[in-house]
Amino acid sequence: MNLSVRIFIALILAVVVGLAVGEEYIGFINWWIAPIGTIFINLIKMMIVPVVFSSLIVGVTSLGDTKTLGRISAKAVGIYLSTTAIAIVIGFAVAGVIHPGVGLALSGTAPEVKEAPSIMQVFVNMIPTNPVASMAKGDILPVIIFALFIGVSITQVGGERGTKLIGFFDACAEVCYKAIGTIMSFAPYGVFALLLPVVAKNGPKVLLPLLSVIVCAFIGSVIHAVLVYSTMASVFGKMTPVKFFRGMSEAMMLAFTTCSSSGTLPVNMKNCEEKLGVSRKISSFVLPLGATINMDGTALYMGVCSLFIANVFGIDLTFQQMAMIVLTGTLASIGTAGVPGAGLIMLAMVLQAAQLPFEGLALVAGIDRILDMIRTCLNVTGDGAVAVVVAASEGEHSSSKN
Repeated sequence: MNLSVRIFIALILAVVVGLAVGEEYIGFINWWIAPIGTIFINLIKMMIVPVVFSSLIVGVTSLGDTKTLGRISAKAVGIYLSTTAIAIVIGFAVAGVIHPGVGLALSGTAPEVKEAPSIMQVFVNMIPTNPVASMAKGDILPVIIFALFIGVSITQVGGERGTKLIGFFDACAEVCYKAIGTIMSFAPYGVFALLLPVVAKNGPKVLLPLLSVIVCAFIGSVIHAVLVYSTMASVFGKMTPVKFFRGMSEAMMLAFTTCSSSGTLPVNMKNCEEKLGVSRKISSFVLPLGATINMDGTALYMGVCSLFIANVFGIDLTFQQMAMIVLTGTLASIGTAGVPGAGLIMLAMVLQAAQLPFEGLALVAGIDRILDMIRTCLNVTGDGAVAVVVAASEGEHSSSKN
């Protein structure tokens, strides 16, 4: 049975079992089953730094010159930020039709949210003072910068020494891919263990009052994926929407259950190369970059949640406020990490910029885990679509070589 099918079956089983047992057995689930999901996530995270570092160095050295690297960077960042802005607008549009939060009373207190870093601080943090420490902490952006410097330097050294180093890192990347394949064979069990506690704890009694927000996020994500991503893959990558989403299915399902763009990165890199025809030198650069700065799902979520919070407090958003949300959300996407819960940081920053009640976070936090699943799935799908577009534009896609 195909791995994607087995993961999907695990998703369905987790929902059915979670709804059946409910909170009565949540102690047993958290003690015996949830750790299995944690182990699976740790195995995936274990491979993030090695696969990003080794494959990115190979990708940079295969580009041949820094001019090509700069061109690819400009394309990737430009597309990422453009699709992020579009995602926020789609979120506004869907929420404007469904009107989430109308008639819902505010309850609870706002959670404490870590302050989002400034744009200049993001640029400062990109340069690692200690690359090994950045690797140990799993800070992907400094690792990317360090790998870029090493890759460019190897290219400049050239000759026999450079060739030996390229061969070494290429071998490391291959070993990482083999390890990822082994880890993914356990994905159905990990997915079941991750999703079961969420369903058992929340259940329908918590989801129903805020169902309109979840529906908005889901519909908006589907619209964005179909209209934006599949169109990009079809026009530039010459592949049908069915082929694109089939190739992305494993990464999408893993992102949905883990809520981690970074955690899904190794699987996404493997699938983009093997199933979507993206060359390694493109995927090894564009996808790690996307896992760090591409937050289309989070951006769409901000559009929905901003309007939801405004409706709860009876506030009519002005055009200026909406424009501020789009601008702030797009820029904030650069500084948010691809880890569970990072969307709350962006939302807090957006609420402050648009002068919306900060207390509205209390409502969103109650269903943030479910929303995190949806937005992370869209984030990862966008990474794959941009990789296809950039690869096709550089003649590094299988369709352009036929």
